[in-house]
Order: sequence, then structure tokens, then C-alpha cells
Amino acid sequence: MNGELVKQDLVVVVADKNMESAIRGILSRTQSLHIRNVKVEIHVHIERDPGCYHKGHIFLRPFSKQFGYSMILFDRVGSGQENRSRNELEREVEENLRVTGWAGRSAAVVIEPELENWVWSESSQVDRVLGWEDRSPDLRTPLIVQGWLTTVSEKPRLPKEALEWSLRRAGRPRSSAIYEELGSVVSFERCVDPAFLKLKQCLQEWFGEG
Repeated sequence: MNGELVKQDLVVVVADKNMESAIRGILSRTQSLHIRNVKVEIHVHIERDPGCYHKGHIFLRPFSKQFGYSMILFDRVGSGQENRSRNELEREVEENLRVTGWAGRSAAVVIEPELENWVWSESSQVDRVLGWEDRSPDLRTPLIVQGWLTTVSEKPRLPKEALEWSLRRAGRPRSSAIYEELGSVVSFERCVDPAFLKLKQCLQEWFGEG
């Protein structure tokens, strides 16, 4: 190997365990993503969303020769930068990554407003995972009654609060396993969230099937 270090595929820094689980679930579906199998190492930043924003690139610096690609994911809400757009935050974090050894092989994904926005697909799998399978009415009807939604086809304005309410009503404890299960079963084709689409595009560019 001429003494060269063989790079692993991907190292990711995320804001919390729920995000870690969601990414693991998503990456388990390589066929749906149209990518090859990816060896990933995921780290939860101890300072959560603000830590990812301010220090994610510093955390990742030592990994630059060990991994081919890197990514930082966090929520805009909770980052301390709520007065700025997700695009602004992504550009700033990506510039920090560029100058710390990751030029051309890194990305920042800022979720607007927060991870739970990815949960609210129209897929029937959402009802099942959240404990609402075979209930009448289905989940979205009481969400409208409670004011979390105004129409059945939209996403809740407060996605985390709507998720927590849904789990409480179904008697299901909130856990990171829910996020991993949702990531592993909900259709990617229906998700039009810009942050998720960016995540998918980066994975396809880096690890596409060719």
C-alpha cells in the first residue's frame, strides 16, 4: 500500500442521539438511496446543536486523513443562530470544514426547524411507528383537532411538540429507537425537505452506485 493510510468512508458529527439513530436508519437503506454500502462513524457532539455549529469542524479536524468524507448535522432551532437561515449556517460551517482539511469532501446539513420535521411524511409507516396503526381516526385527524396541523397533507408547525403529543396519546415512550425505525422504513421519495434532499444528494455524489 506504499505506506498510505487507507481511508474509511464517512465520519459524521450530530447534535444528539435521536439524530444519530435517524442517520443510522437512513444509511441502512442503501438500495433506496442508490448508494453502495457505507462504513460510517457517527459522533454526538457533547454541546449539541451549538457545539456542532461552533466546534464541529474542530472536532473533525483529526479525522481528515482517516476518512474520505465528513458531515455535520444539527437543527437550526436550538443552535443559538435562529435569526439566520439554514443556508447561511451551512455555508459558514462548510467554509470552516474547508480550511480544516476537508476541502471538496465535506458538507453541513442544517435541519429547518429541527429533526422531527423529517418524521412527518405522509407514509402510513409513520402511524405504525408512532403507535397509531389501525386506529380510527388516523393520526392526522386528531392532530388537526389539536391545532398541530391545518390540513392532512402539511407538516406540523411545531414538529417536535406534535411528535411528543402523538407518542403520549399512543402510550409509547419516546426513544432514539423510534428515529432509527422511521429512518429505516419511511419512503425517501415522498420527502421534499430541503435538508433531507441535500443529505441524500451528498451521499449519492460521494457513494453512488456508479
